[in-house]
Amino acid sequence: MGYVTSLFARKVVAAAGDAIDGAAFLRGAGIDPEGAWDPKAMIPDGLYYGMLERIAAEVDVTDLPLRVGASMRLDEYGALGLAFKAATTLGASYARVERYARLWTSVVEYELRPDPRGTLFILHREGARRLGMRLSNEATLASSVSIARQVSPVPVAPLEVLIRHPAPRSVAAHEDWFGSPVRFDAERDAILFSRETLAQPNILGDVGISRYLADHLERELSEIADEVPLVTRTKEAIAQALSAGAPKMAEIARDLGLSARSFHRRLSEHGMSFQTLTEETRRDLAEGLLRDDRHSLAEIAFLTGFAEQSSFTRAFKRWVGMTPASYRKERVGR
Repeated sequence: MGYVTSLFARKVVAAAGDAIDGAAFLRGAGIDPEGAWDPKAMIPDGLYYGMLERIAAEVDVTDLPLRVGASMRLDEYGALGLAFKAATTLGASYARVERYARLWTSVVEYELRPDPRGTLFILHREGARRLGMRLSNEATLASSVSIARQVSPVPVAPLEVLIRHPAPRSVAAHEDWFGSPVRFDAERDAILFSRETLAQPNILGDVGISRYLADHLERELSEIADEVPLVTRTKEAIAQALSAGAPKMAEIARDLGLSARSFHRRLSEHGMSFQTLTEETRRDLAEGLLRDDRHSLAEIAFLTGFAEQSSFTRAFKRWVGMTPASYRKERVGR
């Protein structure tokens, strides 16, 4: 399972507006509604997709990804947003995204690929193409155009937008917002730009600042790579401790040879929290156990650290939008 920045989830809830209980949706994704909008604070991608799907069950989401994309602001992306602004051309800005997107998410990669008509900016995302992922992909493509419009001195419109999944009932909102044809059921998720568009100088392009920010981003990227083993070790330690109840951060830190303060700092520096990792570990373990009908629901509740089966049921329904019994029936019956 991967991670995405909590900024995306907050933007989705804000775009949905008063039509939903935004605070409840954020809490369901493991986000404090009153907390700071920190792009380095990460949440599991499954929780993000699940939140999108629960919103889709309450409101019409046809144009929601477009509103989310339009709301994205480069100033909210930290050093990466500044690097996008400071790049000398729009093509150089997208090259920054191609290189440093890992600072936003661990589930998406970007590629700039030459095309006879110009250059494709391709979104690569692995996994089952569930509704939440499809909505997320549309929002990502929309935000990619939105941030380009923030740095270009002239209007930016792609030659074409390609989306792999089937079209909604109407594509008028998509074509109006992108200002170009939008082709669903395509072979990839991508935006096709003309060479002239990507060669356009940026308003605030500066070679010196761009070079400085690139050095900074390289350091951030290396720090994220260094922390992956810590996250993996933390989840393994949590999984081993769950049968004795909900684990305490100080105990897990001690098992990993760290002080509680150092452990908290190392996780928070890279957008992780002990609570989020515990929730994700519990959910992963629960889903795996539910696919094996040899375990009763009471046993699974115990193995995932819940004192009562009712508490487990409430938590699981918050995670995936259905009860453990319904989830088992749906998965085992396939």
